[in-house]
Amino acid sequence: MAILSRRDMLTKAAGAGAGLAVASFAGGGVVASAGETGNGAAQPQPLPPGRAFRGQHRPKPLPFDPSKLPGLSEKLIKSHWENNYGGAVKALNVVEQKLDTLLNDKDLPAYLYGDYKREELARTGSVVLHEYYFANLGGDGRPGGGIAEVVKQWFGSFERWEAEFTKTANALAGGSGWALLSYNLHTGELHNYWASDHLHNAPASLPLLVLDMYEHAYHMDYGAAAARYVEAFMRNVNWQEVNRRWLAAVKMKPAAGA
Repeated sequence: MAILSRRDMLTKAAGAGAGLAVASFAGGGVVASAGETGNGAAQPQPLPPGRAFRGQHRPKPLPFDPSKLPGLSEKLIKSHWENNYGGAVKALNVVEQKLDTLLNDKDLPAYLYGDYKREELARTGSVVLHEYYFANLGGDGRPGGGIAEVVKQWFGSFERWEAEFTKTANALAGGSGWALLSYNLHTGELHNYWASDHLHNAPASLPLLVLDMYEHAYHMDYGAAAARYVEAFMRNVNWQEVNRRWLAAVKMKPAAGA
C-alpha cells in the first residue's frame, strides 16, 4: 500500500476544498467562495446589499392637472415637483447606496458614517412629506367627511382649526419647514405641528394634511408674500384625501405603551 507524504496529503485536501462553495442565503446571508488566497484559505466575497440599501425610489406622478390649481401656477408646481421633490428622490437613492458601500469600509469612523445617516433621514423626510403634500392638493378646499367633524371636536370649530393651522404655517414664512395636521397614534390626539425641516416631526404622528413652507414652494408666484401662498393652498386642499388618511390612521393600533 502506497504511503502518502505530508505534502501529497495537503495537495489532495486543497484540491477537494476547491470544489466546494457555500451558497448565499436569500435576503443577504453569508457568502463564501471556492476561490483561495495565497495560503489556501477561502476568499470571502462581498455580501449582496440588503433591501435598506437598494436606492430604487421613483418619483410619484402628480395626481392632478397642475394647470388647474387656482392661485398656484403650473410653472411653480412643475418646478417644485421636478426639481425639489425629484431632486430629493435622486439624492435618497444615492445616499442609500453609499451607505452600503461605506458599511463595508471597516476603517471608516462612525462619526463619518453618521453624516450619511443624517442625510438619509433628511432625504427620506423630504420625499415622504413632498408626496403627502402633492397628494393633498387638487381639491376645491371645501372640508367634508368624518375628518371635518373630528377637527371641530379637537379645535372647537373648523374656523379655529384653520386659524391655528395658517398661523403655524405663517410662522415658518421666509425660511423653511412644514405645517402638519397630524393624528398621534400614541396620544390619540389631533394637533397642528410645526416642523422646521425634514428632520422634525412629533413621534408616532401620522400626517393628515401637509403644507410645504419652504420658499421653493411659493417664491416663484408670490415672492416673499408667503401668507398669500398659504391662502391659495387652502383653496386647493383635497379634503377627500385628508379624510382617507384619517380613516386609515384610526384603524391602526396605538404605538407601544400608549
